[in-house]
Amino acid sequence: MITENMREPVMGLTFEKVWAMFQETDRQSKETDRKINKLGNRLGDSIEDIVRSNLSERFKELHFNFGQIGTDIRFEDSEGKSIAEVDIMPGNGDDVVAMDVKTKLTTQDAREHAKRMEKLRKYADNRNYKRDPMGAVAGAIVPENVKQFALNSGFFVIEQSGYTVKIDVPPGFVPKKW
Repeated sequence: MITENMREPVMGLTFEKVWAMFQETDRQSKETDRKINKLGNRLGDSIEDIVRSNLSERFKELHFNFGQIGTDIRFEDSEGKSIAEVDIMPGNGDDVVAMDVKTKLTTQDAREHAKRMEKLRKYADNRNYKRDPMGAVAGAIVPENVKQFALNSGFFVIEQSGYTVKIDVPPGFVPKKW
């Protein structure tokens, strides 16, 4: 039996062909990154929806009756420059809670939110707002050491619990007012 070599002749690689292959690989990589970022944003939005779903009921258990729950609130200075952004902000005429929501909460997230709370305090002072904002951090995943750090910082800690959320308030806990 005679076998015939069916291969196409190998064409020499040129700079242009190699460059085109790199460009196509780069395009595919950027498209993959875009899809991953979009998925990450959807996951973050889903966590915010879970947190927000039973938030009023959880705070009522703590004797806070919030008639309003704002989302994705941006605070700007008089020139329109962003000062801070808050994921979820339940409030009423007396109390308000500025909440940062993460998929997995870290101590760095809590530190950054404390800085954000300081900015919100200055923002309120500059406008003669009399309410003292409280802070909260929330996450689908909240490691125990992060929870303790956030509680020690004066934050309410909101965690996913089944299909809803819970607010961890240990005996004697007093939320910090900024």
